Amino acid sequence: MSANFHFINHACFILEKDGHTAIFDPFLDGNPEGLKAADIKVDYIFISHAHFDHIGSAFEIAKHCGATIISTAEVAGLAGEAGCQAHGMHVGGTYTFPFGKVRLTLAFHGSGVAGGHACGFVVDFYGIKLYFAGDTGLFGDMALLPKLDPFTYAVLPIGGNFTMDPHDAALAAEMLQAKYVIPVHYNTWPPIAQDVEAYKKDVEAHTASKVLIVVPGETIPLEV
Repeated sequence: MSANFHFINHACFILEKDGHTAIFDPFLDGNPEGLKAADIKVDYIFISHAHFDHIGSAFEIAKHCGATIISTAEVAGLAGEAGCQAHGMHVGGTYTFPFGKVRLTLAFHGSGVAGGHACGFVVDFYGIKLYFAGDTGLFGDMALLPKLDPFTYAVLPIGGNFTMDPHDAALAAEMLQAKYVIPVHYNTWPPIAQDVEAYKKDVEAHTASKVLIVVPGETIPLEV
């Protein structure tokens, strides 16, 4: 029973469990494998917000492989207008899909679409229990999330400038209490350059979480 996390680049990654797949924030530009939208075949696409480096190639992927987009109502509306299959949700909402439960969480960041809100996701994907923070600043209600829906993995931005920096993301790890933390959204461009090894040392010195550094193009196995 295989379960994997494949990091594409920036904040884009694929979850895979026994042939079932989901991609998160499918921004493919600059990925080291040279992946294009036509190369991506997934069942679901999660979009945290509509900035270019997160919505990326979502609509193109959805149309060519029939994937369902899961996002806020505003982004899902854009997806529907583009001819994609979409399921709209909103912050605080939960829904049980064929793969498992999704909770849409707060994310303090611009939405990239009029009237919308950025979000994160707590996802149970065929037993892979993961929190994807999306782009966000640090906020105290992160401490509530593991009480609502426990998860094993927390995927957190650490780049600073647009999101949490390593200091704030270490505090987030302390509140989230995930067994594993996977840092993303760093070193793509100079304004978000960070020392990920220093982040790992900080988190592991002050919390019980283990930081998994995954380089773009790499796949790691996940616990289910």
